[in-house]
Amino acid sequence: MRFTLMSLAFAAATLIAPASHAADLDFSNMSESERAAFRNEVRNYLLQNPEVIFDAIQILEQRRNMAAQQADRDLVATHAEAIFNDGHSFVGGNPDGDITLVEFLDYRCGFCKRAHPEVLEVLDRDPNVRLIVKEFPILGPDSVAAGRMALAALDLDQSKYEELNDALMSYNGNLTEQVAYKIASGVGYDIPELKSRAGSPEIEARLQSNYTLAQALNLQGTPAFIIGNEVIRGYLPVDDLLSAIQDARAERS
Repeated sequence: MRFTLMSLAFAAATLIAPASHAADLDFSNMSESERAAFRNEVRNYLLQNPEVIFDAIQILEQRRNMAAQQADRDLVATHAEAIFNDGHSFVGGNPDGDITLVEFLDYRCGFCKRAHPEVLEVLDRDPNVRLIVKEFPILGPDSVAAGRMALAALDLDQSKYEELNDALMSYNGNLTEQVAYKIASGVGYDIPELKSRAGSPEIEARLQSNYTLAQALNLQGTPAFIIGNEVIRGYLPVDDLLSAIQDARAERS
């Protein structure tokens, strides 16, 4: 992690200066000679008390984490309708659950496949969780084809979607478009009908809306989760997912 001299100096100054004066520090109005004197004073202090550097970095990290968490909360609040009630995403688990777990996934993503049994275990261990699946294919044409197919399958027969989702996630080989449709056939979908629906403007619009939402939420990879108003970018094991769910419940109570 890289920090500029002035950012470290500011954090150090908040540690050095009395609490009553730390908030009054204003570097923008300093002359060059005052800036030089201040830098020299901070340098001398840090050389004599190097442990302060670690305290300063810790404060900077805490502030940055708090700012990032608040930014994510604001994003979730702004896009809540598209996240939780878009009308075209799969809803599983307990549809009336008190906490919603939203997952953005790609069927060719190794970490998504790793997360899949963890998510199923969450639903098994906590029967009060509502699950929303967002198709977010980002790993090439075969991913996009599988994502389109999954959206079309959900549209044609929602009762088979959960089995299809599980079969696609459980497949360990190279998930090509051909293989994806073969899996869908095994689940019981009519392939010509499914392909026709997957290529429709409606499915394209739904997929694009997922991309737009992911971009608005600053999601650049899969899997990604939203739990309450927290955005989690990356894989989490089951215990961490359950902990985040409990935190979301506590915050709501």
